[in-house]
Amino acid sequence: MKAISLLFILGLSAPLLAEPPVQPGEKLLFLGDSITQGGTYVALIDAAIIAHAADKHYDIVSAGLSSETVSGLSEPGHAGGKFPRPDLHERLDRVLAVVKPKVAVACYGMNCGIYMPLSEERFKAYRDGMIKLREKAMAAGAKVIHLTPPVHDPVPIMDKTDPTGAEGDKFTKPYTRYNDVLDKYSEWLLQQRNAGWEVIDLHGPMKQALKEGREKDPKFVLSKDGVHPGLEGHALMAQCVLDAWQIPGKAIDIATNPQLAAFWKAVEAKQSVLKAAWLSKAGHKRPGVPTGLPIEEAEAKAKLEDTKARELVRK
Repeated sequence: MKAISLLFILGLSAPLLAEPPVQPGEKLLFLGDSITQGGTYVALIDAAIIAHAADKHYDIVSAGLSSETVSGLSEPGHAGGKFPRPDLHERLDRVLAVVKPKVAVACYGMNCGIYMPLSEERFKAYRDGMIKLREKAMAAGAKVIHLTPPVHDPVPIMDKTDPTGAEGDKFTKPYTRYNDVLDKYSEWLLQQRNAGWEVIDLHGPMKQALKEGREKDPKFVLSKDGVHPGLEGHALMAQCVLDAWQIPGKAIDIATNPQLAAFWKAVEAKQSVLKAAWLSKAGHKRPGVPTGLPIEEAEAKAKLEDTKARELVRK
């Protein structure tokens, strides 16, 4: 495949003016829960940046951790009582110390209300956790970019015999109207723009996409379990970030166009080995997470995949 074909598919034939919020060689860190640990949206962002500027090396590090919150809260019996939800602040200092990011992108909220109705106590824990995250990252020399939480959709898992879910402060299962809680969390984050925070909205566009999709097809979903977005959901998350940074290209095309399969596979492989390595390097208390390779070995493997991806752009 000629480079011009790849660039055309990605919509990159226009003049390239925008840049990511870091300089080449600087680390751009993504923090978050299982959605970020899954990492598809991060890999899509990386892929678009590589296609956008194949001769510049931006160091994108994903260090999301499954089940994690920034609020420090955990519902009773989480994971069948095996362990409480991990708290970002238990590991944040270590992550910042080993990664040394210039910019930290934080995507939290989905787990932070622990799938229960809105309460001021839980809401305050989320707000306080976000402020603490911001202060720690800035003290470590990193600019912070916040992402509003993805949408929660109860339809895929709703128990029709008990449509309310968790009520009050007694957790039985995810609160059916939990997205109302995430609406409030997102609104608060967006309001912080007035205080100079950089906030990219994922929640609003995902909520609108879900509404429009369901109007056309009542069975339409962005996530099969109501929480973890599928490919379309991750692509929408990535697109929100790319649009905010004015980086051209369509995220969904990167992951779905057969002509880009080798390019996308290489970027996915690169990010997969790196995220596991950085997660292990910093350490955490979440059981069941496979141990990543030592950083030096992971970076060597990742470089091979990165080179493959760039060669496909340059040919």
